[in-house]
Amino acid sequence: MNALAHEKSPYLLQHADNPVDWLPWGERAFAKARAEQKPIFLSVGYSTCHWCHVMAHESFEDPGIAALLNEHFVPVKVDREERPDVDHVYMTYVQATTGHGGWPLSAWLTPELKPFYGGTYFPPEDRHGRAGFPAILRAIARGWREERDKLVAEGDRVIGLLRTQLESRAGDAGSAVAMPDAAQLLESGSAAFEKCFQHFYESFDAEQGGFGGAPKFPRASNLNFLFRCAALQGPDSALGAEAVKMAAHTLQKMAQGGIHDHVGGGFHRYSVDGAWFVPHFEKMLYDQAQIALNALDARQATGDERFAWLARDIFGYVRRDLTSPAGGFYSAEDADSPLPAANPGGEGEGRGAGESKHAEGAFYVWTKAEIDAALGADAPLVCAHFGVAENGNVPAEADPQGEFTGKNILAQRGPLAVAARTVGLTPEQASDRLVAALEQLRTARAARPRPLLDDKIITAWNGLMISALARGHGVLEGGSLPAGDEGAKKSPASRLLQSAIRAAEFLQRELYDAQRGVLYRSYREGRGAAEGFAEDYAFLIQGLLDLYEASFELRWLQWAERLQQTMDAVFWDEAGGGYFNSAAGDASIVLRLKEDYDGAEPAPSSVAAMNLLRLGAVFEQPVAGQPAGLAYADRARRTLEAFRAQWAGAPQAMPQMLCALELALGAPRHVVLVGEPRSPEFCALAAVLQEKPGPRRTMLAITGDTDRQWLGTRAPWLGEMRPLGGRAAAYVCEEYACQAPVTDPAELRSLLNR
Repeated sequence: MNALAHEKSPYLLQHADNPVDWLPWGERAFAKARAEQKPIFLSVGYSTCHWCHVMAHESFEDPGIAALLNEHFVPVKVDREERPDVDHVYMTYVQATTGHGGWPLSAWLTPELKPFYGGTYFPPEDRHGRAGFPAILRAIARGWREERDKLVAEGDRVIGLLRTQLESRAGDAGSAVAMPDAAQLLESGSAAFEKCFQHFYESFDAEQGGFGGAPKFPRASNLNFLFRCAALQGPDSALGAEAVKMAAHTLQKMAQGGIHDHVGGGFHRYSVDGAWFVPHFEKMLYDQAQIALNALDARQATGDERFAWLARDIFGYVRRDLTSPAGGFYSAEDADSPLPAANPGGEGEGRGAGESKHAEGAFYVWTKAEIDAALGADAPLVCAHFGVAENGNVPAEADPQGEFTGKNILAQRGPLAVAARTVGLTPEQASDRLVAALEQLRTARAARPRPLLDDKIITAWNGLMISALARGHGVLEGGSLPAGDEGAKKSPASRLLQSAIRAAEFLQRELYDAQRGVLYRSYREGRGAAEGFAEDYAFLIQGLLDLYEASFELRWLQWAERLQQTMDAVFWDEAGGGYFNSAAGDASIVLRLKEDYDGAEPAPSSVAAMNLLRLGAVFEQPVAGQPAGLAYADRARRTLEAFRAQWAGAPQAMPQMLCALELALGAPRHVVLVGEPRSPEFCALAAVLQEKPGPRRTMLAITGDTDRQWLGTRAPWLGEMRPLGGRAAAYVCEEYACQAPVTDPAELRSLLNR
């Protein structure tokens, strides 16, 4: 066992028995590199990464390659989910020097942590004129021995160049100490919205959904933007209808494809083909959260119950398979899983008795014989509906390693009514039998070896899931609040809200230092050492704001305010605006970066800009005894200005930030509910707010004297709002001017639709 045996990260523990003398990222490794004057070989990945497993099996488990690494380098392993700051720095370097990135990330650093060579996956031998990993190790070792000065100079040059580019970009944004001009921001924002929409319209795959060709990723921020376009323009307008069509069609095709786990629920990471059919099989918590939010938006925009079903499918998977007993949500499930060992005397997929191996998707794929054995008379229906073939349904070009030969990936081949006719059933009969058959398949699948569960609990990703569950509570069941524990047990929606609350309470208990106001990044067998990064604060603040609007419990709004104060103190760029990914003062971070791309996860500054505007709608009044500082809305506008070059020049790179820009350009709108939050009248009014999308509104509630007093110090205009005749009332306000209060849901609906 090497030094990784003492770590908590499942990814690092996967490499604890490698013959490589791995060290974790930290001063012990840096001191060794300085003392021995060796370069560092940095390998970054995560526990559910398929190609990380491939390189580990091919290279890091090989004694000969391990000997090369141990002799000439100081090998260092990093879990990118524990240390996204380290990953961002060296991924930026690799992308800048090679034009692409991905995991595993491989980089060679000077003892001063400056990179001089890098890439991603390297094969264990020379292939197709490309050097293999051992050849690269020998060449770099020779270069370090004979031309060290050149390699050190290259590290200095690249870091200097990247720093200059970042400073230049900040400077362009930077004139930025000044607040952006409102008229100019409106003009730029309108042009960016139009340009972004045009990009998605032109790249939309009208047949299969999604944007562009293979591989296809469920980039949720694209759909967020389209649903916001529809809400702004109106779903019945030409542009609004087109936006809804692109987003909804993409979700439908994803739900039908192999990227969707039809048996167990939830979604795999991405599809290697253009039809969402053959996925990489890892399942990430952040994907589940964001796709669920997309499904909820689709349900509101279209009224189609299939999208409500899709959201429930995801929530069911997360609550069943990714929820810890203490309430936090686990990070991911692996792409690979063990193949069962052969029976004595059996052929066992070509392996000897007692031997086992891993394969991608082994837990999820099926032979036709397995489906026949599990389902009996219902097998023909399932085979017809999901395209199951006797010899497997995965084309050879989508299976370069031959792992799916003879196997089937379940993907809907057409409407259920067509499959029903094939087997002589009515659609109603087929629907009932299909539901029962999928449950039988889940039971049969449960007997297989499961993929590895990465049971780290990451603050940022839990924040995203809290958002999804809170929104799901409102959209799926109208936001009615349970009357105590018994009510929660009876109501599926209440269970969603309770799941969100349990997760928030877990984070507050285990990953928050209340005395310092500081979050920690992750939890596994105790709190991790790394403090939270900008994304942890931004995503959790968003989750708490959504949880407040779902539960109307003041404690979540109060915690969101405290976390925003810490985020501003630790990550805010005073010179250029926006938020750095990591805190200042860490000598091991050679570049302090600001994320400017809404990718698999949105950029922290994109989410923070929206959070600031939402908080600014409540907290613009200075609080006695606290410095006023930079007002929330002003800080939001400076954040938008800091990234103007990106969202104006290539708006499709930051669609989530454009959603914040929309809120910044609109008039402040509020709906304030006053009354007992569990009363039928209050819940009926709250339900109206979830019926359909429209202009964004801040939802507040005054449910008693504590709310009135605390909110009144921040927004005095709320102070006189009271129930009417003992009944819950709703106040609809725009630019802090309020309509007469209403107690009837129909009247509230009418006011909102004006």
